[in-house]
Amino acid sequence: MPGESVEHFLELLKGSPPGAVFNPWWQVDKENDVGPRAPRIRREQLRGYLAKRLGQAQLTLIGEALGYRGGHFTGIPMTSERILLGRNKDVAIEAKLLFSDVTPQRTSKPQKCRDGFSEPTATIVWNTLSQLGLPPEQFVLWNAFPWHSFNRHRGMLSNRMPTKPERAVGLPALKAFLSLFPCEEVVALGRIASRQLADLNVEPHYVRHPASGGAKLFRRQIAKIVEKIDSAKSHSVRAVGRY
Repeated sequence: MPGESVEHFLELLKGSPPGAVFNPWWQVDKENDVGPRAPRIRREQLRGYLAKRLGQAQLTLIGEALGYRGGHFTGIPMTSERILLGRNKDVAIEAKLLFSDVTPQRTSKPQKCRDGFSEPTATIVWNTLSQLGLPPEQFVLWNAFPWHSFNRHRGMLSNRMPTKPERAVGLPALKAFLSLFPCEEVVALGRIASRQLADLNVEPHYVRHPASGGAKLFRRQIAKIVEKIDSAKSHSVRAVGRY
């Protein structure tokens, strides 16, 4: 059953590595979370997000790792609190298009960021796919390393590249995710994601990560991939029409 598959996947996410790694679905960020229910809220949001896309997603985008401005507080990769709450002026997505039977909530303390955290990569990815006309349920976002790796000296509100041993721990979750969403078009955002997918014998489209000045190239590359999906849809409709 689809629901059971999602639940199994959520259980699999419990296995995060030790050290400077935060597991948003099963751990509390004592300094920045609104309270002890925060992990449950993030699990519910991820559960609803995945359920909405089962059997619908045609495009998978795999990033590097969860960021503190995005999935750390929403539970959803490359999705910030401002996107979730409809407070991002560049991304207008209705909650019913994001989730299945879930009311979006922030989990960061309001005093940390009044309108909720905003992540540049999340904004660029959601804005680009929206502008290209791809319905939200037809693409699914994930990370090669599913948890949030932070800088121990700078604290939870920081990001760092996951180490090679940490990335190895994340491979079973990535494999399970790809089984949940066997999309024909798999996109790797950056080299870390590309290497992780290669370790699973998956050959993705490689696109420039939108961070650090890569937004323009990312938009151009992802547009070609979406155009391929649209072309395949049109071909399928014409083929059906012949019968």
